[in-house]
Amino acid sequence: MMTDPIADMLTRIRNAVRVERPHVDMPLSKVKRGLAEVLKREGYIWDWEEVEAQPASHLRVHLKYGPNGERVIRHIRRISKPGRRVFSGAAKLRPILNGLGISIISTSRGVISDREARRRKLGGEVLCEIW
Repeated sequence: MMTDPIADMLTRIRNAVRVERPHVDMPLSKVKRGLAEVLKREGYIWDWEEVEAQPASHLRVHLKYGPNGERVIRHIRRISKPGRRVFSGAAKLRPILNGLGISIISTSRGVISDREARRRKLGGEVLCEIW
């Protein structure tokens, strides 16, 4: 049993980027699917797909690198943890690295980036920071 599947996803992405893998696989869940969609919309990954397998489906994330092999994801950090949940209102959400990075927020309307949360005036649980 895994206590923090989101931290596991972020660690798998961090490790795969560090050794320059083209893609990384992980167990599938709705929240992980939402995280992958936000990463795709914000330009941190090329794409994601669901891979049907037995006994359970997997999420495959296709990682993105620059033209000379430089990393697009330089830093990825879990903020809200099972032992200490971190919630923030829309007014309290601040840009990460003056807008060069993003926070991913779990709201009542789904998993969205901090830019979108500020635009929609939604708060929620701050899942992670990426730049």
